[in-house]
Parts: sequence; structure tokens; C-alpha cells
Amino acid sequence: MKKHTESLLVYALLVVGAMVMLLPYAWMVSTSLKAQSEVFSYPPQWIPSTPMWQNYVEAWKAAPFPRYFVNSLFVAGLVTLGDLTTGSLAAFAFGRMRFPGRDALFTLYLASLMIPHQMTIIPSFLLLRNLSDIDPALGLDTYFALAAPFMASAFGVFMLRQSFMRIPNELEDAATLDGCGRLGFLTRVVLPLAQPSLAALALFAFQGNWNSYLWPLIVTNSDEMRTVQIGLRYFVGQEGGSQWGLLMAAAVFVSLPMIALYLFVQKTFTQGIANTGFK
Repeated sequence: MKKHTESLLVYALLVVGAMVMLLPYAWMVSTSLKAQSEVFSYPPQWIPSTPMWQNYVEAWKAAPFPRYFVNSLFVAGLVTLGDLTTGSLAAFAFGRMRFPGRDALFTLYLASLMIPHQMTIIPSFLLLRNLSDIDPALGLDTYFALAAPFMASAFGVFMLRQSFMRIPNELEDAATLDGCGRLGFLTRVVLPLAQPSLAALALFAFQGNWNSYLWPLIVTNSDEMRTVQIGLRYFVGQEGGSQWGLLMAAAVFVSLPMIALYLFVQKTFTQGIANTGFK
């Protein structure tokens, strides 16, 4: 009886927590269907008196969102692929190989997580500006500028290393006896067994880049290279006023790809978090 009571309490807390987490998103959807005069009405109205579905149409037409979506999908996909590739190779080296100074080097590499992203913006910008003088395709206002600084991360290496270290050494010994090299063992044994962790890292990398605002704002100058988060600025006035109905409508369809991606990899993502020891 006591065990059932504890389970009910846990589920009740989880339900309450889920409702609290969903509350801002529900308010965003509600606001996206309101007229400007109803946004700050008191008492607040969860259900608009007259749903303004045209807010979504007007928001979509207010900025070149089709182009922004293409840019964001391409850059986020490129960053995710790069993070998975570099993270897998580095994690395999730090987790499965032995060489002098491995642990010290890994500790030093992890120390880079303590450096705020804001501190690296100016050096990265100056480097890209210098590359523009050498080759415009590698400089500012390019896909390279949007993706390159984020195609490797210490967090990804740490996350995959924890997963790779859980793989039994007997599998590596058996693969070696069968004539499988290190790269073959990585691609044929380690990566298939670490799919949950790879999915979790892919979701983190894609989400982080999809929601990026400051870096794309700095390194892009033309509408052809802007991303979806920059598009939300179209609904914010210079004096601080905002078209709240249109802004929330744009925020809704900008967030839909991330929600769909999470629902698609939800089960694998949960397994990946469990395998790497994060809670």
C-alpha cells in the first residue's frame, strides 16, 4: 500500500510539473490567436473571444520565413552532423584509447566548458573577418560562418565518452581478433551500440543551433542568410512596442520543428540521457 501511495505522489508531482512547463507555451498559443487589444486585457483571457487565425498568415508573410527556415534547417543539420562526427572521434580517443597525458588533456578540454560563449564571439568574429579577405566563401555572411564555430563541442565529447566507456572491453578484444581496426570497431560496434546517446547529442546540438540568435545576428548581413530567430525581430518595434499577436504566431510555427523532432526521438533521447548518467 505504501509503495502505491508513493507512486501516486510521484506521478502527481510529474503531472503538476508538466502542466507548469506547458503553461507558457499554452499562453503563447492563446496570445497568437488574439487581437492586439485583447493581449493585455484584465482579467486575462485564455480563450480569445474571436480567434484571429489570420495572425499566422500575416506573420508568415511579414518576413521571408521560407528562406529563413531553409537556412536554419541547413545550418542546424550541418552543425549536428559536424558535432556528431568530431564528438564521436574525440570521445573514442579519450574513452577507448590509451596514450600519455590522456586524462590531463581531457580535463583541459572539459575546462573549456567554463568559458562563456559570449567571450568567444569577438575572437571568432575577427577570425572570420580575416578569412573573408582570403576567401569570401569562408568569411562573414556565409553558411560557413554560421556553422563552423559550433561543429565541435566539449559537451558532445564528454557525453559520448561516458557512453563509449560503458561498452565492454571483451567486444573490442573480439573485434581485434577478427581483424577489425580501431576505426572499424568505432563504426561497426561502438556507434551502433551508442545510438541513444548519439540521438540525445543530435537533439541538443540541433536545438542549440536552431534557437541561436546572437551569433547569426552578428555574422549575417543579408536576408538571404538570416535564420528563423532573426525573423522574430520583425515584430518588435524600435520603441519597445511589439505586435504581440503576430509575434506569438511566428514563435509558434518557429517552435514546431523542434517539437516534432523531440517527439520523433523522445524514446531514444530518454535512453541516451540514462546511458550517459545525466539526470
